[in-house]
Amino acid sequence: MRRFSKFLLLCFALLVFFGVVGVGVVGYGFYYFGRGLPEYDQLANYEPPVMTRVHAADGSLIAEYAHQRRLFVPIEAIPPIVREAFISAEDQNYYEHPGIDFSGILRAFVTNLKNLGQGRRLVGASTITQQVAKNMLLTNEVSYKRKAKEAILALRINRALSKDRVLEIYLNEIYLGQRAYGVAAAALYYFDKPLNKLTIAEAAYLGALPKAPNNYNPFTHPTRALDRRNWVISRLLEEGYITPEQAREATNTPLLAKHGGDAEVIKAEWFVEQVRRELYDLYGESALYDGGLSVRTTMQTSMQRLGERVLRGGLRAYDRRHGYRGPLSNFEVKEDWTVRLAQFPVPKGIGDWRLAVVLKLENKKAEIGFSDRTAGILPIAGAKWAREFIDVAHRGPAIGKMSDVLSVGDVILVSHYTPEKDEDEEGDKEETAKMDEPDTGNLYGLEQIPKVSGGLVAMDPHTGRIDAIVGGWSADASEFNRAVQAYRQPGSAFKPFVYAAALDNGFTPADKIMDGPFVLTQPNGERWKPANYSHEFYGPSTLRLGIEKSRNLMTVRLARAIGMDIVADYAKRFGIDDNLMPSLAMALGAGETTLLKLTTAYAELVNGGKEITPTLIDRIQDRRGKTVYRHDKRPCEGCNPVEFEDQDPPELPDDRKQIIPATTAYQIVSMLEGVVQRGTGWRVRAVGKPIAGKTGTTNDSQDTWFMGFSPDLAVGVYIGFDTPKPLGRNETGSSVSSPVFTHFMEEALKDKPATPFRVPEGIRLVRINAQTGEPARPGDKHVILEAFKTSTKLLSQRDVLDGSEEGFSGDAPLTPTQREEKAVRSGTGGLY
Repeated sequence: MRRFSKFLLLCFALLVFFGVVGVGVVGYGFYYFGRGLPEYDQLANYEPPVMTRVHAADGSLIAEYAHQRRLFVPIEAIPPIVREAFISAEDQNYYEHPGIDFSGILRAFVTNLKNLGQGRRLVGASTITQQVAKNMLLTNEVSYKRKAKEAILALRINRALSKDRVLEIYLNEIYLGQRAYGVAAAALYYFDKPLNKLTIAEAAYLGALPKAPNNYNPFTHPTRALDRRNWVISRLLEEGYITPEQAREATNTPLLAKHGGDAEVIKAEWFVEQVRRELYDLYGESALYDGGLSVRTTMQTSMQRLGERVLRGGLRAYDRRHGYRGPLSNFEVKEDWTVRLAQFPVPKGIGDWRLAVVLKLENKKAEIGFSDRTAGILPIAGAKWAREFIDVAHRGPAIGKMSDVLSVGDVILVSHYTPEKDEDEEGDKEETAKMDEPDTGNLYGLEQIPKVSGGLVAMDPHTGRIDAIVGGWSADASEFNRAVQAYRQPGSAFKPFVYAAALDNGFTPADKIMDGPFVLTQPNGERWKPANYSHEFYGPSTLRLGIEKSRNLMTVRLARAIGMDIVADYAKRFGIDDNLMPSLAMALGAGETTLLKLTTAYAELVNGGKEITPTLIDRIQDRRGKTVYRHDKRPCEGCNPVEFEDQDPPELPDDRKQIIPATTAYQIVSMLEGVVQRGTGWRVRAVGKPIAGKTGTTNDSQDTWFMGFSPDLAVGVYIGFDTPKPLGRNETGSSVSSPVFTHFMEEALKDKPATPFRVPEGIRLVRINAQTGEPARPGDKHVILEAFKTSTKLLSQRDVLDGSEEGFSGDAPLTPTQREEKAVRSGTGGLY
């Protein structure tokens, strides 16, 4: 008995000893392997990388930014059947164990012992928590060290986070094959459905994937994938999550996965790239690519597509007017011509055009071949425009036969050709700026990528929301965005702001300025002699006529009279140029600005002189739906009622800064409407609705513009070479840029009512003679309604601003009272 007692005491001592040693070993193991692992606070704040999605104003997806394609869905929004499928397949005791499933480990140990020597794969016992831990360690190293760290981290995670939070991370982070990370991305890819639309069978298939996504790929291993899915269905039944009837129905359902079910992304590279740059500046690279932002932009999909099409059409029309620069290359046509053509580098930016080689020439047509061995016909009508390019002012002789323009072996670009859509064969300047629609026939027309480029901006003038932005011929060919990044001289498109300054400084639209020779001796002794585009002089003319006909000499005299410091101030007010040099040449648009800045300035004219901030982004939400950025920061009481019961719409405060009086803004709008009706913008009359705008052309026609607006849409168009050089003889804002503007407005406004420009309080409309600026008399021709401020006592001053020391010439100089009446006036000018 005593010996037995000693034996028991010895066993107890050994047990205690080994227990202490075991605890020490385990403790040391926790210390050794736990060094450098994330602590509780890090784990509590852990969020898997999620892709950022960018949407147009209508909700269309226009971009995704991610290192891993993952959509984040809060655990509350994940349907129970999806959660249960993963738990049944991966970790049946998930809600009971502390992060490590000891019973599962024992079960796996026994199973592996039974399978020993049978060549079967070893069964694992990793829990969902351990799988999350492995992903957080960012390594797939196969070693006992990594397994130990994984176990320690799983225990820490279980203490730091709730079970639902861990499951949320797991279901949003797990890789499920085909570039899909997380259950939401996988549901979209395999079944083209959101999570809440998945059936039991579909949820079970997703639950089958974590073990080996490639092995259970439904497209390459359909039988294996079906068997694994049915196994998950059986596990759901065993765990009591579904009924036998549901299990039977799900098992009998075919596995109907959809190959490549990625979300459709609308192409809008110019707009999207500008948004990406702004997001990068706001939040940095990590948040952009991993932050799971949801970005709602201002882009109107239809307008963006329209803008890209009409600008390309305008650039193509200009390019055709100046001739054909020759084929891309030429090679001898032999039996291997398809191979050589297939190996030829395809130029960037050709869109839906095709690369072809000329196989045979006849007088009136050419036979062309494509790399896929198909053939087509290029009729002479599709190449009539292609007179030889000599320089911007000269072309070769007209095309009489195909050999005048092409040779056998020429590598060329072609597009589908429809004879009835062929425009003026000589490429006259009236050629439409619209692109030809593709045809399904076998006829093709000759094409070439324009060297000229440009930009287009469309904007809501009341909010600054940018509806469309186009930065050139093709974003594939050049990422340089000419609408935002190109600083160019606006030329005459700047003149309205000189006239706005004058109207705020005592002038009226009916006042007269001498249109005659002007010479200014500069400090260096040189004499500056500006001239009108026509190189003619027209004598005394009204301010309105000066802007309608874009008279340079009148504008210079006007700027000199009011002072260039005031003009520079107005350029700064409108955001055109913050540091405009106070030189008279700047009054003619010799400074530099961007298309976006100038379009914004024109928008501020039509909105009643209110300052706006152009924006591409309406709202940004984080991965959990919280709004973290909003362009419109105005408070809105009553904007989020529980339900609508015929209550009045909420009233939002107008906190826009008044740049110039609404009355002055309207006077300029009225004068710019005259530019379209009677002046240099006459081509825009084709829109058939109230439109106002201004052409712009710089010296030697290096840059051409048309800036304009309807009451609720401002649009700017710029066209020129990236390295400034002349566009050619008689190429102006009217001939180059205004057709693009016209075609854009025709389509953008075709379903809109003909809304007149809004007349603000403080304006009276008076019938005057447009030629003389005097009140209209019976029998007068050219009578118009002129906009005068109600505070103006004299409709016009008979004296003519001629640039003399007094400034005005006439019967008598202005009296002090008249000078006072022509002083600067300010104020809100009433409601707009």
